[in-house]
Formats: sequence, structure tokens, C-alpha cells
Amino acid sequence: MTYSGRVTVGGPADVHELKDLMITKVAVGPMDNNAYLLRCRATDEQLLIDAANDAETLLGTIGDDGVASVVTTHRHGDHWQALAEVVAATGARTHAGRDDADGIPVPTDVLVDDGDTIRVGQVELTARHLVGHTPGSIVLVYDDPHGHPHVFTGDCLFPGGPGRTTRPEDFQSLMSGLEEKVFTLPDETWFYPGHGNDSSLGAERPHLREWRARGW
Repeated sequence: MTYSGRVTVGGPADVHELKDLMITKVAVGPMDNNAYLLRCRATDEQLLIDAANDAETLLGTIGDDGVASVVTTHRHGDHWQALAEVVAATGARTHAGRDDADGIPVPTDVLVDDGDTIRVGQVELTARHLVGHTPGSIVLVYDDPHGHPHVFTGDCLFPGGPGRTTRPEDFQSLMSGLEEKVFTLPDETWFYPGHGNDSSLGAERPHLREWRARGW
């Protein structure tokens, strides 16, 4: 079945099968949040991105094999409401951006900086630190050796524009970070946001100047 990336709260997950990695996308509360379960196909080790809400759904998606790590993309409360329960049930190590960890009420085992590598089995993800939506937001880049890159953007990038910012300087910082650390990847790069549908960098790149001009 072809992956679409379209999921709804209470509906089935959607699975993107790559050669070395399986990506399961599921929608949970509290604000139609997306959570992503990554599974290394060589080792079966799993990593969860954003234990947003509805621990029962997330633990059912994880299954009996457990999860080695949970990465929280940023400090906003809608992205970690099930984190404590998932960690208690699985013993997973927690990762978060260094500058957001103090805003997450579950201890962070691994403080993540720009350029750090996070592994799931034999697969490597590279963290990129973006300032603007929050001080310590991170996106995760999987540079698939068999195809194009895949990026998990949290709330930093959506189809149609960057994530919400509250001050003009935060918007400028986020846009600059996206242009310097994300949009340097090729057009074929597929990205997976914290809410809603996926997109590609090629579909969004023509609008960068428009986003700058409108200021949001």
C-alpha cells in the first residue's frame, strides 16, 4: 500500500517502508498531533518521536518489542503529555534539545545539540537545532543511503510555512535556520511535521520568499 501520510485521531496508522527503516505515523491528541515510530529493519530497535498524548495508542503502536528511545522535538506541552507513561512502561531513554529540556517535566537523559547523532539500531539521525518556535527545537534528518532524505520537523516546518512564532526576531531566526539547515537538502526530501500532512522540500521551496515577506 502506498504511503500517504494522512492520518486522523482514532484512525489507523500509516507506514512508510524504506529499505533500512520503517516509519509509522499515528495521530493522537491533544491537538491532532503526529507521533512517529521508527524501526530499524536490521535490528528491530525502535525510536519514538514525540509521545504527544494517548499513551495507550502509542504503546499499542510500539508493541511487544518496546522502544529504546523517545525524542521530544520541543518543549510545548502538546508534544510530551504521554511521555512519562511511555517511559515508565518501556524504560526508554529520553532525548530533547538542550535549550528546551528544562521545559519538559520528564527528565531528559540525552541533551541534544546541533549536529548530534541519534541512533536507532543501525540507522543514524542527525539533529538540527532551530531557534524560533521554541529556544531548543530540534528536527531530525535521516539521510537515506538508498534514496532521498527524510526530515522530522516537529513544529518548525509545515506544508505552507514555518511554525508559529510570537516575535518578529523569532520568526527571522526560524526562517534563517530552516534555510540554512533544512532547505539545503534536495527537493526530493520528504518531511514529517508535528501536526497534519507531510510534504516535500521541493513543494515548499518556491514559497520561501513569500513566507519571509508575510512575516509568518
